[in-house]
Amino acid sequence: MNQTTRTAAAVALATAAVFPAFAESNALDGRKFEGVFIQRGKTSGDADTIVFKDGRFRSLACDQYGYSDAPYKTAAMGDTTRFEAQTQSAKYGKLVWTGVVRDGKLDAKAMMVREGKSDIENWVVAAEKKQGDRQ
Repeated sequence: MNQTTRTAAAVALATAAVFPAFAESNALDGRKFEGVFIQRGKTSGDADTIVFKDGRFRSLACDQYGYSDAPYKTAAMGDTTRFEAQTQSAKYGKLVWTGVVRDGKLDAKAMMVREGKSDIENWVVAAEKKQGDRQ
């Protein structure tokens, strides 16, 4: 094994130790986040509510486009929880979600993937809506 291969292997092992693998989880269940869904490069977007319930992820802004809810996976790192999910729409393709929840804030990327078309990057920035908060 040459030095480059050893270095790459060491970096991969260190990364795996710092960033645990995603696992099926309901770690975020019962949490709801309100914010905005916006296409990268745009200055405005749609109001969105992200809901984690019964091991499933849902973006309410995406309901109008026929996107389903989907199972989500999480990986915890200290006070930060990373998540991923893939939602599907018969008309618009799939959204590949990756994001983090930390200190009551959710930051996510939703990559729209469609057959034969360029991917479109979207972002969601949201704050946790606690039960009992006013609407």
